[in-house]
Amino acid sequence: MSTSSPISPRLVKGGIVTLDPSTTTVQSVIALQYNPDSLSRSLQIQSMPGGQDGVRVDALRLRGPAIETIKLEAELDATDYLEFPTLQENKSFVQFGLQPQLAQLEMLINPTVETLLSDDSMANAGTLEIIPLEQPLTLFVWSKSRVVPVRLTDFSITEEAFDTQLNPIRAKVSLGMRVLSIDDLGFQHPGGHYFMAYLSNKESLATQAKSVALNVLGLGGLP
Repeated sequence: MSTSSPISPRLVKGGIVTLDPSTTTVQSVIALQYNPDSLSRSLQIQSMPGGQDGVRVDALRLRGPAIETIKLEAELDATDYLEFPTLQENKSFVQFGLQPQLAQLEMLINPTVETLLSDDSMANAGTLEIIPLEQPLTLFVWSKSRVVPVRLTDFSITEEAFDTQLNPIRAKVSLGMRVLSIDDLGFQHPGGHYFMAYLSNKESLATQAKSVALNVLGLGGLP
C-alpha cells in the first residue's frame, strides 16, 4: 500500500516533447522516470571577432543569442514494475524490460522505416531529389519556465542489468542537446517562437534578481 500522503506535492518531471514542425501537433511526450540530480548547461557567447590589422571593432556588440548546450544523465529502472508482473500496465516491462522506453528515446535521432522506404521508392522512380530527412521539432522541458527547442547532439546508453531473457532492466541514458535559437530556425518557425518565449522568460527572471550597492563590492563609487 502506498505510504505517500494525498496532500504531498506532485513531483514535476522533466522530459522531451516532439511536435510536427509544420502543424505543431504533439507527436510524443517522454517523461524522465527519475529527474537527474544535476543538469549542466554551457553558453558560448556570440561576440564580435577581435580587430585585425589595426581595425577597431565594437567589443560590446553581440552577433546573436548565446549558443547554449545542455547535458544530463537520466536513470531508468524496471525493478518496481517487475515486482507486480500481473498488473496490465506492467506487462510490457515483464516482456521487454526497458527496451520500449529506450527505443522511444532512440527514435528521436532515427528516421522511421516507412520514411526511408518511401524516400527510396521515390528516388528510384526519379521523382525525388535526395535531401536530408527532417525530424520532428524536439522540445526539452525542464519546468514550465524552461521549454526550449533542441537538437540532440550526443546520446549514449549504458545498460547495467538484465533479466533472464537479456532484456535490460536498469540503464543510464546520457543526453547532450544544443538549444536551437532564431539563428538556427528563424523567427517564423514554430521552434523560433518557443526560443523567443524561452529568452523572454529569462529576461523576466533577470528582473527578479536584486541589484546591490557598489559598497558591497568594496567601492565607494566608480573611478
